[in-house]
Amino acid sequence: LDNHYPGAVRFIPADSDLARQTRLRDRFYDLYVHLPMQKVVGDRLRPAGKGDPYGVDEARARIQSCYGMIDKEVANKSWAMGEAFTLADCAAAPALFYGNKVVPFGDTHKNVTAYVERLKTRPSFARVLREAEPYFAMFPS
Repeated sequence: LDNHYPGAVRFIPADSDLARQTRLRDRFYDLYVHLPMQKVVGDRLRPAGKGDPYGVDEARARIQSCYGMIDKEVANKSWAMGEAFTLADCAAAPALFYGNKVVPFGDTHKNVTAYVERLKTRPSFARVLREAEPYFAMFPS
């Protein structure tokens, strides 16, 4: 998108090192936060007696571990990569929004909580949340 349809936001920095780091963070949020979150949610949808408690415990532990890393990473940043909103933030938004529903941040991850609040007030994500609100009741709790 940045190359073919440039807009106000550059999702992957032009600097090759920052671009690599941004792509790594994108993968981190998808593979180490979102994927285990889906494991917990998927388990909630299984028929009675067909759950995977060991797998869910493992997924929850991975999410908690990631929250700790993210909390340190965003302590002095507005966004995942610094002061510019990037592809990493696009991956972080749904992963952390739904992650907080299955493994709440709690009082020990104040920087993650503040980061998610910044994400939620960003106009594009705020719009997604407004449009998705009628469907939130379908999310398995």
